[in-house]
Amino acid sequence: MWLDTHCHLDAAEFDADRALMIQRAHEAGVGLMVVPAVSTQTFASSRDAARQCGGAYALGIHPLYVRVSPAQEALADLARTLAQWQGDERLVAVGEIGLDHFVPELQDEDSKALQERLYAAQLDLAVMHALPVILHVRRSADGLLKHLRRLRDAGRPVAGGIAHAFNGSEQQAQAFLDLGFKLGFGGAMTFDRALQIRRLAASLPDDAIVLETDAPDIPPHWLYQTAQARAQGARSRNEPAELPRIAQTLAELRGWTLQQTMDRTTANALSALPRLQALLPAIDP
Repeated sequence: MWLDTHCHLDAAEFDADRALMIQRAHEAGVGLMVVPAVSTQTFASSRDAARQCGGAYALGIHPLYVRVSPAQEALADLARTLAQWQGDERLVAVGEIGLDHFVPELQDEDSKALQERLYAAQLDLAVMHALPVILHVRRSADGLLKHLRRLRDAGRPVAGGIAHAFNGSEQQAQAFLDLGFKLGFGGAMTFDRALQIRRLAASLPDDAIVLETDAPDIPPHWLYQTAQARAQGARSRNEPAELPRIAQTLAELRGWTLQQTMDRTTANALSALPRLQALLPAIDP
């Protein structure tokens, strides 16, 4: 069974054919999918999508959505919802949270400070609920690691999780691994020119890697469309059914069989998000 550790199945791109998209994923052998929320407005839709696909969800405020609602209001909503839904076996993490040092509109000092404040507060909530975290890492690994180390050194470590769409250095990768994290690899790994990502995918320890699609985003090379083509109506929507083919790239990079790739990455995902274990019997008795 394949496990997609990161897919936004509640996204508007799937509104027209969500049930068929989920069916395609299951037919491709993707038995379990994790749906991270991106804002308080998507908490319910993420949970609903997880229920529809028989998978799991995470709750968090994505750094690109920090200005959708007032910060204190959003954090209070997250705290209430985590407390209310903590008994739901499908709730497996706090996420997608983190820092984004790439998008130009969020690089002024006020926006960067807001991102950091929300990230730190959400880590505190994850520790409070003993949940792992799903991290958004875009040119921000060092900042993310700083707060994870702060909590560890204070005797309040985060319960690991996944550094999603990882594209940092070997040193940063090792730092996340040392803190109990797995690293997410997906469609970007399928591009020949993604040299650093492919180097890491080939060389990291066997227990470091989980697979993801980030659907409908980060399409693999066979779905990629140029900006000009997209402007003319071409589609480049990613979906979880692409995961086995993405996994083939990982298998080739590491010299694994496809079965070895499935077994290893699924075991890694269950280690990163332990609550997923309880969902397995319904999927793969």
